[in-house]
Amino acid sequence: MTEQQQSGGVATQTQKPVVEAKDVVAGYIPGVNILNGCSLVAYPGEMIGIIGPNGAGKSTLLKAMFGLVKVHSGSVTLGDRDITNLRTNQLVEMGVGFVPQTNNVFPSLSIEENLRMGLYLRPKKIRERLDAMWDLFPVLHDRRNQSAGALSGGERQSLAMARALMMEPSVLLLDEPSAGLSPVRQDETFLRTRRINKTGVCVVMVEQNARRCLQICDRGYVLDQGRDAHTGTGRDLANDPKVIALYLGTLAKDVDEERDSH
Repeated sequence: MTEQQQSGGVATQTQKPVVEAKDVVAGYIPGVNILNGCSLVAYPGEMIGIIGPNGAGKSTLLKAMFGLVKVHSGSVTLGDRDITNLRTNQLVEMGVGFVPQTNNVFPSLSIEENLRMGLYLRPKKIRERLDAMWDLFPVLHDRRNQSAGALSGGERQSLAMARALMMEPSVLLLDEPSAGLSPVRQDETFLRTRRINKTGVCVVMVEQNARRCLQICDRGYVLDQGRDAHTGTGRDLANDPKVIALYLGTLAKDVDEERDSH
């Protein structure tokens, strides 16, 4: 990995990482590891994308960073603090937000009740944080008394993100936020994620829509067999012939056609 890291066009090699996973070996059961020495670093203000084939360990990496999967060796740090294998409630309190791919809202509760659940650790800041979420997600404000179970897939994803943001995390971990959404709703989700990032929240996102992910991310990691096989800026990875051929599928054809047209 080059030392010339980029964050919104600003070099970050002199900054301390917000979050870093270093040589992580982790798995769901003893003796069977999904991650085999995986590393990732995210600097202030960055939006990081994680792509790769199915079974590469992308979601497992996020879960290991959030204390949901046992880290057998290696480390995860948040700023200067070692957070390896800490409980999820501790991580939330310390500033780590996590949005799982599924089962990420309380369907029987209203939208506002879901958001209030996201701030149960800091009840005195409820009004301030609700106002911030209504500003960031106006459609949720308009329907705040509606049951979360009646929301569409894209709206549920917005609510899940908003609830994770209630605690003002320094880093937000997103597990395939566009999964199962229509192309239009996928674009809305990516734009919303970028808007969240621009408020100052560092975002680490796992995505199956590799091409779109690399278009909006500052830097990307390509995971393969539990290791970070390639890393670079989103643009560099999207144009890397090896990455295109091995991991981006139909993107190779798209790029060839675009080059032929010039």
